[in-house]
Amino acid sequence: MRVDKFLWAIRVFKTRSVASQHCREGKVSVADKVVKPAREMRVGEVVEVRKGAVHFQYKVLSFPRSRVGAALVAEHMQDVTTQEELEKLEMIRLAQQDRPKGIGRPTKRDRRDWEKAFKS
Repeated sequence: MRVDKFLWAIRVFKTRSVASQHCREGKVSVADKVVKPAREMRVGEVVEVRKGAVHFQYKVLSFPRSRVGAALVAEHMQDVTTQEELEKLEMIRLAQQDRPKGIGRPTKRDRRDWEKAFKS
């Protein structure tokens, strides 16, 4: 199965085109090598996906026929993201909660500051 189709099918990305775009931008890697969207996956491989400052890792267990429901995702992949990355994600969430209510969306400057603070 193609890497972009797999990431879409296990609900890492909302659409397949977004999954393909992440691959083309170099945000998806397998075995520490950036992959193209059409790369064929194998069972047992670990896919690393960068979303913002956090690097998520997923181990391929099997391939779904098409997009699966959230309850069935665990049958096809195992989340092997390091504890350090999960802590980084939690810190980002907590930092975003500190914004006073009613001042609107975070600005580009706010997002850049978060990226700098949590980039490793």
